[in-house]
Amino acid sequence: MRAGRRTLTAALVVAAVAVTTAGCTTVGSDRPLVAVTTNILGDVVTEVVGDDVDVMVLMPPGGDPHSFEVSAQQAARLRSADLVVENGLGLEEGVAHHVRAAADDGVPVFTAGDAVDALEWTTDDDSGPDPHFWTDPARMVDVVEALGDELDAVGIDAPGAAAYANRLATLDHDMTAAFDTIPAERKALVTNHHVFGYLADRYGFRVVGAVIPSGTTLASPSAADLRDLADAIDEAGVPTIFADASQPARLAEVLADEVDVRVSIRSLATESLTEDGAASTYLGMMRSNTESIVAGLSRPIS
Repeated sequence: MRAGRRTLTAALVVAAVAVTTAGCTTVGSDRPLVAVTTNILGDVVTEVVGDDVDVMVLMPPGGDPHSFEVSAQQAARLRSADLVVENGLGLEEGVAHHVRAAADDGVPVFTAGDAVDALEWTTDDDSGPDPHFWTDPARMVDVVEALGDELDAVGIDAPGAAAYANRLATLDHDMTAAFDTIPAERKALVTNHHVFGYLADRYGFRVVGAVIPSGTTLASPSAADLRDLADAIDEAGVPTIFADASQPARLAEVLADEVDVRVSIRSLATESLTEDGAASTYLGMMRSNTESIVAGLSRPIS
C-alpha cells in the first residue's frame, strides 16, 4: 500500500508540474509582451493593443522620465519582450542603456520620437531635441499610426489604433477651442523646465522661459538664469508659473523668493501620469492640464 501510495503521489506531482509548465508556455506564446518605458506611452500602447497583449510599463506613476530607473527583474524581462516602445529624443536618461541592451539582443525597438516632426529647445548656452512631443495630441496621432505599423511588423494586432487616433483628434479640437478663449497677450508660458514647446507650437503660445533652462530636470538654474527669467516674466506680465507635479514646486518658489517675482504657481501632470484621478490616463491628463492652463493664464495679474 505504501509503495502504491508513493507511486500515485509521484504520478500526481509529475502531472501537476506538466500542467503548470504547459500553462506557462501557453501564456507566454499566446500573449505577446510589449515593454514600454514611460507611463504616458504605456497608457497609449495599452489602448492600442487591447486586452490580448501583456504591456509592461517601466516608469511608475508620478515618476520623473528623465531619472527613473528599473529593477534587475524588469531589465531582464525587457530583453525578452516582443517589442520595446520608448519615447526617445534623450528623455529616458536612466534606462536608455537597458533599451540599447535589449536592441543588441535582437528585440525590436519602436522609438516614438522618430515618428514626429521634432522641435528643439534652445537657450543662450545650450540646445537639444525636445522629447516632450506628447503635449501636442496631433503629433500623438502620428505616433499611434507609426506604432500600428510597427506592431503589425512584429505580428501583434492593434485593434484600438483607429479609435484611439479619433479620440486624439477630438482632444486636439477641444484643446484648440479652450485655448482660443485666452487673450493673445496672455498666451505666455513659464514652466519649471522646457516641457511645453510642442503645445506652444500647436496652439500659438509664447514660451517665455523655464526655471531650469534645459530640456531635462537633471539640470540646475544659476542665479543669472533666475534673474534673466525674472526680467522676462516681468516684461511679459505672466500671472502663473506651471510646475510639473513630479518635481517640487520649490523650484518656482525659489524664483519668487530670490528675485522677488510674485506669481501664482500651478501644479500640472506634464511628464507622468498619476496613480489615480483625472491625470491617470493620457487623455485625462491633457484635458486636466488644459483646464488648469486656461484658468492660470486668465487670472488677474496682481
